[in-house]
Amino acid sequence: MARRLARGERLVLATHNPGKLREIRELLGPFGVDVVSAGDLGLPEPVEDAPDFAGNARIKALAAATATGLPAMSDDSGFCVAALNGDPGVLSARWAGESKDFTAAMALVNERMGSADDRRAWFVCALCLAWPDGHTATFIGRVDGIAVWPPRGSQGFGYDAMFQPTGEALTYGEIDAATKHASSHRARAFAQMIAASLP
Repeated sequence: MARRLARGERLVLATHNPGKLREIRELLGPFGVDVVSAGDLGLPEPVEDAPDFAGNARIKALAAATATGLPAMSDDSGFCVAALNGDPGVLSARWAGESKDFTAAMALVNERMGSADDRRAWFVCALCLAWPDGHTATFIGRVDGIAVWPPRGSQGFGYDAMFQPTGEALTYGEIDAATKHASSHRARAFAQMIAASLP
């Protein structure tokens, strides 16, 4: 039996990324869950040394739940490029460096792709809910598309401006938040989590 969050319950979002916090607060708003970030609580960022998104999401969620005694949710997501054997993948944030410069990170992806004909790319999101007793539940979402250059648009964050989903004319950097929330990798993982865990 899936474990559910209660309406009005406080949930720690295991992130220090304000863009991610904003997006997830918008997604959770209708369910009456009170979201506070690990950054706002001054929690340290745990070492993310798992080889996959699900493992890193679990590390972050368990660390936040254990530290606060509250249920916690983490999101480990990244941009994967076929011509780079799935990189930057779980290292997507690290490619942006300490300063979180995703303009530089996108340029690095483009530089490493070079003149590759294969422009296939995809976003993956692993969401993990964790409770202080160690119970976890993980949900995976994915959206396929192509990597474009130069980047287009100023909406979203991270690698959004260089990703054009399959069947769409616009990048994630060009579409409005509501449209992205309806179909993104994070939205797909959220749909699974909502069905299993929210009131």
